[in-house]
Amino acid sequence: MSSMTHTEQLSVRSRRQIDGWRWTGRIFLAILLIFTVVPIAWMFITSLKTGFAAMQYPPQWWPAAPTLENYTRLLDTRDSVGQDFLRYFFNSMYVSVLTTILAILVAVPAAYAFSRFSFPGRTFLFFAVLMRNMFPAVVFLVPLFILMRVLGLVNTHGSLILTYLTFGLPLAIWLLKGFYDNIPIQLEQAARIDGATRFQAFFFIVMPLSTPGIIATAIYSFIGAWNEYIYAYTFLTRQDQMTLPVGIQRFFSENATDWPGLMAATFMMSVPVVVLFLVLQKYFVRALTEGAVKS
Repeated sequence: MSSMTHTEQLSVRSRRQIDGWRWTGRIFLAILLIFTVVPIAWMFITSLKTGFAAMQYPPQWWPAAPTLENYTRLLDTRDSVGQDFLRYFFNSMYVSVLTTILAILVAVPAAYAFSRFSFPGRTFLFFAVLMRNMFPAVVFLVPLFILMRVLGLVNTHGSLILTYLTFGLPLAIWLLKGFYDNIPIQLEQAARIDGATRFQAFFFIVMPLSTPGIIATAIYSFIGAWNEYIYAYTFLTRQDQMTLPVGIQRFFSENATDWPGLMAATFMMSVPVVVLFLVLQKYFVRALTEGAVKS
């Protein structure tokens, strides 16, 4: 049997290198997955424990007597803990949904204008919008608090909605502009030739094609508002106005911490985000792939 040629040897060596890199990538992803899943699994397991079992040392991976009492308390409207949790939950939902809707209503026409129209200072204005995200959120904490106090919005959900819009709009405009740039302008021109107005061409041609980008933008806006803590903690002091990230602090006290209750509340807080992402993940993936590269 004749020996392999030099070309065949190089081909075999290349395949082995590729396989080696693939296995390295798989091992890295497995480690990353474990690093991500283990804390979530431990949070859920702790939520099934009693207060005494949660403080045991060495800790048990699975409780001897798992219980759903921590979850039933959170959903029991007759219990003060349940009443507060549900109030915080609906406050967060109200703020997050309204922030998302307003972000879409503002970002869609703004991104379309940046993509389709030429006007003086267009490039400067676009990068000025993005410049907002160059600074950490805490830098704007004191100025925004003073502004909200002057406007009389402290201790109202309106202060959070306006603040979250200032954070979410730059990213929303940038993401949607990438989608509009990838939609051929000839489609709108053809609709205009057929008698459609610019608004009709935008509404019936551009909007359906940019649905993945709009949904991805909505996901970003919702998650950002749902998980935000610093501004909610600063702007809101009334119990009936607090959102979930701030409200679940009630499980901490000077003498003890209700770890099972806190873990149950945190797990319940993550459910809307997980459900939203699972339902809309195909649009989210399309947004990352279609809007990432300009054709």
